[in-house]
Amino acid sequence: MIIERVEAIILDFPFQYGANSTDFIGPAPWRHLSTLLVRVETSAGVTGWGEAFSYACAEAVKAALEHMVAPSVIGRDAADIAGIARHCQQSLHLFGRYGITLFAISGLEIALWDIAGKVAGQPLHKLLGGASRERIPAYASLLRYGDPEWVAEHCKSAQDAGYAAVKLHETTEPAVRAARETLGDGVPLMIDVNCPWRPQEALAMARAFKAYEPTWLEEPVFPPEDHVGLARVRHQSGVSIAAGENHCTSFQFRDMFAAGAVDYAQPSVTKVGGIGELMKVAILAEAAAVSLMPHSPYFGPGWLATLHLMAAIPGSGYIERFYGTVEASTSGPWIAPQNGALAVPTGAGLGHDPEPELLREYQRRT
Repeated sequence: MIIERVEAIILDFPFQYGANSTDFIGPAPWRHLSTLLVRVETSAGVTGWGEAFSYACAEAVKAALEHMVAPSVIGRDAADIAGIARHCQQSLHLFGRYGITLFAISGLEIALWDIAGKVAGQPLHKLLGGASRERIPAYASLLRYGDPEWVAEHCKSAQDAGYAAVKLHETTEPAVRAARETLGDGVPLMIDVNCPWRPQEALAMARAFKAYEPTWLEEPVFPPEDHVGLARVRHQSGVSIAAGENHCTSFQFRDMFAAGAVDYAQPSVTKVGGIGELMKVAILAEAAAVSLMPHSPYFGPGWLATLHLMAAIPGSGYIERFYGTVEASTSGPWIAPQNGALAVPTGAGLGHDPEPELLREYQRRT
């Protein structure tokens, strides 16, 4: 079963996250949620779908996939997933071990697992050893509103929708206080600040947030690979630390665990190198007594892959569900939580292919 074609498709879904600001991610106003699909066709007529991380970098990832990754895999055996992943990482390492190149490789690798499941007639989680649970509890991952009143309103909305836990993307003490007062004591509250501070500044903010009993403080230090600085914040503040969404390959996670930098590891399947690479991270995390909480703000094959992974990895915690209104997605019914939890797909491969009508309607024309 030979890989005959690899195609990158960018979809732009209109997106509202309920705030006045539109510059939360990337240099331009954020009005569309971009999804970069990876379509792999084989000589056996089996097609697989993957997703590469692409919020504000979709064109760059598409170019990497089409001009670097695809030419290196055409003609190879689609069943040799581990071999292809290693080949891509090794042959393209000159162009960057992390970032855009790994995003593109991740999307391809996910598509190959989708093909493997379809050929076997089994859902992905069966190929990974089976499902330890059929439903995955979700936390509402709120966006950055910048206004305590907005924060309180969205926290209440998430609670009313059935979420048992909430994550903020706020960087100020008044916003965090508003969330805790709205949610009440004992409700899990996470704070993701997206790498804004030097270690000493992060330590001061961690101490300020501690009174609100955060389940974790996420990525308080820039640069994110400053594991020594991150460990300092963790040990001196007494606040649990989460990180890893900006890490690629298991080697960065190995180094982060060795530094004692985190309580929660957050690999992103569309960034880290794909499904096989995330499974390596899961093994390292278990050995290091670090909890796994994958990063998953997606609405396509990356989301489905994360559901399967979390079903197959015992003790992998909550799944992250972006708390915004997206006009459409390619994840079918598996994107909508019921009572704060998501069902694990049971169809072959990822369990759902993107609908052709969505591809026609939302594909970016360049």
